[in-house]
Amino acid sequence: MAVSTSSIHSTLRSSPKLPAATRLPGSVSGHRAVLSLRRGDLDLPILASSSISLRSAGNRSRISAIASPVTEGTTRTADSKVSTIVEVDLGNRSYPIYIGSGLLDEPDLLQRHVHGKRVLVVTNTTIAPLYLDKVIKALTHGNSKISVESVILPDGEAYKNMETLMKVFDKAIESRMDRRCTFVALGGGVIGDMCGFAAAAFLRGVNFIQIPTTLMAQVDSSVGGKTGINHPLGKNLIGAFFQPQSVLIDTDTLNTLPERELASGLGEVVKYGLIRDAEFFEWQEKNMQALLARDPSALAYAIKRSCENKAEVVALDEKESGLRATLNLGHTFGHAIETGFGYGQWLHGEAVAAGMVMAVDMSHRLGWIDDTIVKRVLNILQQAKLPTAPPEMMTVEKFKTAMAVDKKVADGLLRLILLKGPLGNCVFTGNYDRKALDDTLHAFCKS
Repeated sequence: MAVSTSSIHSTLRSSPKLPAATRLPGSVSGHRAVLSLRRGDLDLPILASSSISLRSAGNRSRISAIASPVTEGTTRTADSKVSTIVEVDLGNRSYPIYIGSGLLDEPDLLQRHVHGKRVLVVTNTTIAPLYLDKVIKALTHGNSKISVESVILPDGEAYKNMETLMKVFDKAIESRMDRRCTFVALGGGVIGDMCGFAAAAFLRGVNFIQIPTTLMAQVDSSVGGKTGINHPLGKNLIGAFFQPQSVLIDTDTLNTLPERELASGLGEVVKYGLIRDAEFFEWQEKNMQALLARDPSALAYAIKRSCENKAEVVALDEKESGLRATLNLGHTFGHAIETGFGYGQWLHGEAVAAGMVMAVDMSHRLGWIDDTIVKRVLNILQQAKLPTAPPEMMTVEKFKTAMAVDKKVADGLLRLILLKGPLGNCVFTGNYDRKALDDTLHAFCKS
């Protein structure tokens, strides 16, 4: 069965374009940047409606969903710094994604989602000195009944393993956390994945909150409930689907993000445009330099639109039975790079960027897209300062070995997410010419 997003129709309002030399209000370095969606400052389209479809090659059945305008929470106070609330609609597991500047200074946003009186904050050695005290203060402000413990893990993909995960369980058990406790993930995607998996497994499931501090985590990994750890033979092979109580995205945390990490996150932003949101991709082409310059309005819009795209897909296919897999464009190749090269050698977004180029190359070899899309993908990833080819040490055999244990393998068949048709359309399928895959691997590998 091929899963397609080929019937995405968006009605968007146009806005004045941003002149190349224009500087927008709000500073970045050393000062809190005020992120607001200012109409007229940037080319910021507003989603009116969007449909996505799940198609079966046999009966052409379709499941559609309409994306509503962003819903503002009724509990939001007049002076709240929340600029956007994106709802992830999963019935009784639904939750809000709060987006805005200075949200870590709003205690109510965290405390309203804490269950019980015990909280365990999971963070790492890089983030703890920057934001741990602020988060503990927000969790306890005006509420002496809440007791907060923390565990500080080593930083990096290389530590996303069972040994490190046990440190979270050790701290939770030593601190006598109970079934009413709340775990808080404070950090990037590695921390979010490990904290979420720990929350899913500890006492067979406790509440948790995501506070993503990297662009990668804010636009992708903190949303949707995918949690887990790596295995030496493959990335994210051990884990669980487990949804958070809420996601709190304080965009000020991007002020301390290294440039390489910022670019890594942009790889996932580009992905959303390629697979299902052509208008968003076109906006990125016009505003990539603003994103790299950490323009507050540009970053706010990119985060908002990415979260909306992911929330729409997750609402239709929470546990990746088909449609949600399309969010993994480039990830099969990218995960192979991370596994074969060594976890942490390349950042996730860097590996995914090279993986997307390989997926696009294969799509073109199959005759499913024209060469203008290939050129646009290369151009935007180069603008974002991301790799467009795998590292030289990656061989055809390394790719095939890693891809053989990919989570999307079913009954021995490797299924891939590939582009097909106009920009913004893709398929998740095992129905492709195997020679095209071999040709792509040989084109990007020396051996």
